[in-house]
Amino acid sequence: MDARVRYARWDGVGRPFTVVTCPEVEPAPGEVLVEIELATVCGSDLHTVAGRRSAPTPTVLGHEQVGRVVAVGEPVGAQRCPVAPGDRVVWSVTVSCGACGRCARGMEQKCLRLRKFGHERIDDSWTLNGGFATHALLPAGTAVVPIPRGVPAGVAAPASCATATVAAVLDAVSAVADRRVLVTGAGLLGVTATAMAAQAGAEVVVCDPDPGRRALAKRFGAAYVVAPDALPAEVDIALELSGAAAAVQGCLGALAVGGHAVLAGSVLPGPTVAIDPERVVRGLLQVTGVHNYRPAHLVRAVEFLSDNHDRFPFAELTGTPFGLSAIAAAVAAADGSPALRQAVDPHR
Repeated sequence: MDARVRYARWDGVGRPFTVVTCPEVEPAPGEVLVEIELATVCGSDLHTVAGRRSAPTPTVLGHEQVGRVVAVGEPVGAQRCPVAPGDRVVWSVTVSCGACGRCARGMEQKCLRLRKFGHERIDDSWTLNGGFATHALLPAGTAVVPIPRGVPAGVAAPASCATATVAAVLDAVSAVADRRVLVTGAGLLGVTATAMAAQAGAEVVVCDPDPGRRALAKRFGAAYVVAPDALPAEVDIALELSGAAAAVQGCLGALAVGGHAVLAGSVLPGPTVAIDPERVVRGLLQVTGVHNYRPAHLVRAVEFLSDNHDRFPFAELTGTPFGLSAIAAAVAAADGSPALRQAVDPHR
């Protein structure tokens, strides 16, 4: 592997990526330095590059990746680092302080001093802050979880975003065993939710307008697949993972008495959706929003992939890796590609 420390700097909408070489990095107390094995291009990276969401610049994009620990800084106080040099790891999108009121209430993912991997401006205190790089520097407050070497890199990398987010979505509802679960959207979030819910004993119905994605959902454990004009009625749980306003409305309308809708796909501004409060009250309905995830959800994501990556075809969802110098091509290929994730091998 190329031992140089390099990253792909993004300078804003309509501007090219620039691959930058920087000096070797030594982790400070509480930090972990990781050499990145593979990163994948998430939908939020595409939104940023296209200007659909704002981001500080210059920055290093990418927040789905897997790598090997190179060095660990000195412990901070009584805390010991959960990983050691040589460990293969994934790590959280969020970096939390652990001390504010939200962290104390179990909402580390909404920390008042939150920083997000792949979403921060490059500065002298944190340059290697995204996945499209050969190395990443993980500050104290990052959840770092070992992952077995037997899990393919293209399967492991999305654990840091898609898989852990789904773990948080499912954690928001009561047990799904023997329940009828509707999943709207059969992108990576949707097929992951399908697999996790089916593995837990749910009867899963997946809705997506794309016939190819509906067929893919069947391979991930869906009992039934439907087009948006054939949404089922009377589901116990509805998981909205597409972000489409019509899908949100469909999830709410499909709930049976006592039903629970979890909305996680709506991460960009969009049309408002009507809610009938009388139906919510009389139907004992619940509606929960999920954004980001807690450290325990990343642990659950790794456990699920470790135990089930051979059962479901996750390895087929990632395209052939691009090199770091071809990062613009990787992003372009990810936008509209039949592969649910495009990959970047920073050492190519």
